[in-house]
Amino acid sequence: MGDVLLALSIPVLVFGGGIYAACDCWWRRRHPAPPSPYTHRAARLAEQDMLLLAEGIVDDAYAALGPLYDAPPAPGPYGPPTVLSSLPSRPASTPDRAPSPPAAVQKP
Repeated sequence: MGDVLLALSIPVLVFGGGIYAACDCWWRRRHPAPPSPYTHRAARLAEQDMLLLAEGIVDDAYAALGPLYDAPPAPGPYGPPTVLSSLPSRPASTPDRAPSPPAAVQKP
């Protein structure tokens, strides 16, 4: 008899869970919760914090690396740098779908 009650209790529990879910769904449709103002405000505050953090990172990077880009190149002790425009020019890359030419052999 104990096995029969155990076997019958499973469908009763499934049916009871279904009834509970249906009633809970009906109740929540009839009585919706008001929207929380804290979710939108928290998202805005998090966005502002992220923007301030990013601004700080960019400012620190500019403070550290800005002089590299702002200052004109100073001539070295051997005079101004030489211009290499007199060298023969070669194409920087080959057209699409064409094989690259082999590299020239250089002797040491």
